Amino acid sequence: MTDVPPTPLPTPAFATDPATASYYDRRAAEYDDWYTGAGLFADQDRPGWHAEVARVVELVGALAPMRTLDVACGTGFLTQRLRGYVVGIDQSPAMVAIAQHRLPAGLAITGDALALPVADGAFDRVLTGSFYGHLPDRERAAFLAEARRVAGELVVIDAAQRPGVEPEQWQERVLNDGSRHRVYKRYFTVGQLADELGGEPLFDGFWFVAARVSWPGRAGDTVGLLA
Repeated sequence: MTDVPPTPLPTPAFATDPATASYYDRRAAEYDDWYTGAGLFADQDRPGWHAEVARVVELVGALAPMRTLDVACGTGFLTQRLRGYVVGIDQSPAMVAIAQHRLPAGLAITGDALALPVADGAFDRVLTGSFYGHLPDRERAAFLAEARRVAGELVVIDAAQRPGVEPEQWQERVLNDGSRHRVYKRYFTVGQLADELGGEPLFDGFWFVAARVSWPGRAGDTVGLLA
């Protein structure tokens, strides 16, 4: 009997995957349940979750006021805490519609995180939360190149590596309508995230980590914001 080799996992894709885009657009109305512990997350055992979400919110609100582009802003749950001129961008029209209501003095637009529709050096900072850790190598390189093109600083907030959690995995996600979706995901120690970005640790929690990298001379190169 000949051994049958295991079926290889599909090549990871996130920002360029139409099925993933559809999943997040369908998830928009219930996305904040993840942060607030409502809906399908109400019965999940996440010790210390609410306190740590509050710390992440505080971290974002404490960032110095700058022209900030929040890439993959989702519903604007974190975006709305930023100070200064703020633009949120997401590929999901449903997410952007919610985010715009939360940014009365800012702007939310649909767009491609790997081909940002903004001019070189248009922002002082790019921020992204719970996005970077979904990107496979090729997409990650494209995102970092775009972030460096448009801003002088990048702040990444993502999922912390915890005991018993595989650092790289495919996850099955279930929505309120019962539909099931596959999503690629990575988890980080704060040191790993900082090293990968070539920057410095910013937050080291049980559920979240954050790191920042600066590229001197990249901010404020142009006056116009949107390309």
